[in-house]
Amino acid sequence: MKIAIYPGTFDPITYGHLDIIKRASELFDHLIIGVAIDNNKNPLFSADERVEIIKKEIILLKNFKKISVEKFDGLLIDFVQNKSSKVIVRGLRAVSDFEYEFQMFAMNSRLDNSIQTIFLPASENHHFIASKLVKEIARLKGDITNFVSLDIAQKLYNKIHGL
Repeated sequence: MKIAIYPGTFDPITYGHLDIIKRASELFDHLIIGVAIDNNKNPLFSADERVEIIKKEIILLKNFKKISVEKFDGLLIDFVQNKSSKVIVRGLRAVSDFEYEFQMFAMNSRLDNSIQTIFLPASENHHFIASKLVKEIARLKGDITNFVSLDIAQKLYNKIHGL
């Protein structure tokens, strides 16, 4: 069974993330969405909240039975090994993403060269979506429903504005 890991903060999960999840789930027998707990991004939502939000979003995907969501702490490479996977999936939006992702690929390869990284470019209508920008628009009370579902938009507005 080919298992792939799609790691990230997913704070919040966007239509861009869901596009990568949908496409990656078509390539592998099982896709695990790895929600990072320990990171320097100071997420707005807790890891448990992000896991639950993602589970609700992926239920709408055709291949949702091939997808699971788990949080992880520590090195991604350890999580991948513990899940008996040999593949990390990463989405790319722009050249700046590639530079960062290529550095991560190189470091992960040094830690375990049997694990491969697959880069999926963002679809044309999603290549500009970034969780950071979605949160900024929400802080300024802008409409984010072109980037996230109505449910996530409401959760984000509530979290940011204390509703």
